[in-house]
Amino acid sequence: MCGVIGVWGNGPVIRDVYQGLLAMQHRGQDSAGVITFDGRFHTKKGNGLVHDIFTPEAVANLRGPVGIGHTRYPTIGGGGDEDAQPFQVNSPFGIIMAHNGNVANYRELRDELYRDQHRLLNSDCDVEIILNLFAESLAHERTRTLAPEHIFRAVEAVYKKVRGSYSVVAYIAGQGLVAFRDPYGIKPLVYGLRRDGLVPSYAVASETVSLNIMNFGEIKDVEAGEVVFIDKSRTLHRKRVRKGCLSPCLFEWVYFARPDTFIDKVNVYKCRVNLGRSLAQEIRRRKLAIDVVVPVPDSARDAAIEIARKLNLKYSEALVKNRYIGRTFIMPADEKRKSSVRQKLNPIASEIRGKKVLLVDDSIVRGNTSRAIVQMLREAGAKKVYFASYSPPLRHPCVYGIDMQTKTEVVAQDADEAAVASKIGAATVIYQTLDALKMAVRQENPKIKNFCAACFDGIYPTGDISPDLLADIEADRKTAQDAQLELGI
Repeated sequence: MCGVIGVWGNGPVIRDVYQGLLAMQHRGQDSAGVITFDGRFHTKKGNGLVHDIFTPEAVANLRGPVGIGHTRYPTIGGGGDEDAQPFQVNSPFGIIMAHNGNVANYRELRDELYRDQHRLLNSDCDVEIILNLFAESLAHERTRTLAPEHIFRAVEAVYKKVRGSYSVVAYIAGQGLVAFRDPYGIKPLVYGLRRDGLVPSYAVASETVSLNIMNFGEIKDVEAGEVVFIDKSRTLHRKRVRKGCLSPCLFEWVYFARPDTFIDKVNVYKCRVNLGRSLAQEIRRRKLAIDVVVPVPDSARDAAIEIARKLNLKYSEALVKNRYIGRTFIMPADEKRKSSVRQKLNPIASEIRGKKVLLVDDSIVRGNTSRAIVQMLREAGAKKVYFASYSPPLRHPCVYGIDMQTKTEVVAQDADEAAVASKIGAATVIYQTLDALKMAVRQENPKIKNFCAACFDGIYPTGDISPDLLADIEADRKTAQDAQLELGI
């Protein structure tokens, strides 16, 4: 999970890009970067949050009517400055690129690029793979002006090689803005326009909310396997280059996206309310004695309110969030996640003491955060803590962009509800069913027939994730974790 943005405007775009990145800070807080263009590229990248990196001095140097930005949540790469996106190559033309997703066959393609094309990747960031494959294809087009068919061929070259998920935005110097989504549309990508000059301004982003904040309208999804190319005359070209089966990531609606965002025409807020409604039915069936419903802020709030409403129970914001602490699940190292829970949340003891609490969260991933919160409520005097997850149990590694790439990173691996409850210290754990999760999304857009639910059911929609590849990814993951431990990260 990362956030990408690309803007081609009718004047300096850094203010738009900055605002758009702030709106997607929740998608990655490890690092951020922006490259702008005014005849040459201007770059600013760094570790940390958007408002810390892009100081007034840094912004003053980011000149030009074109800009690409990124907020990073690392799944491949060690998280240093050298892995911050966007990336650039100087030939052909000069290309800048950022992406959201995960190249599952990164190691294989990295070695192939060096062996066959003598291209040395200078980072551990997988967008370099996509950028170099894209550039290599365009290098064979002997023309001064790129036509749509040249762009479509270059993206097709990426589709032929890259496995995994990727939603990409790129700018080719003097040629145009490009956006494309993998053939299964696993990660979201939208584009819109703003009629503010003789020709419209265009923007591409991971979430609709980013375009809303920049005042871009006429918003459309980049479809699965589709390429959008805005040429030098600002004419928009679209083509479905590869016809895959749209299979968006269910975890976007569960956790990643903001509630005011639409993903594939499904509002995240409405989906979470639907999830609360369906989970309430399961909780009622259990006949639990509950005094108060408490959400884990912020993502669980919408579902928890609906659960309390359907069950006619008291609802309380009994966990107070420190808004200056980032999202613990997307922190780059496990120790940071553990230490941040107490800094992030503090209970209101008077709302909890002596009560049987239904704690509602979006999911239970590694279990560390859940265990710490349950313990916090017990220490505040809760008589009993029930734990309701409005997503199903996560039991399988994700190779498409969620930071859990080994089986051992999920607490529900080979564990039923009772075992998970024991691990996190809860009296009971109640999970959403996978069918209910899919139905909650389809209620808002019945046209979505398939989803990526690999972390829940172990079925990888791209159909090319072999056991050997999973083993390679797990080995790479362990090597990276060992390196982080040695460095004390």
